Amino acid sequence: ARKRHMDMIANLKKGDVVVTSGGFIGKIKSVQDDEARVELAPNVEVRVVRGTIAEVRGKTDPAPANDSKPE
Repeated sequence: ARKRHMDMIANLKKGDVVVTSGGFIGKIKSVQDDEARVELAPNVEVRVVRGTIAEVRGKTDPAPANDSKPE
């Protein structure tokens, strides 16, 4: 699990929707060294240490085709 978390942190990129360990949900605006700028709301950006990002909810890559919603 730690390796997977390290890989996730290493692959963060602009546009990803992330959850911090404090429970904030935001969108990555930029990434540098050991921190990222995360937009929590329009015109509200915070700097977070990359290691505190607990989860990536939405990647900027296209979603897989099997990610369809039930009708």
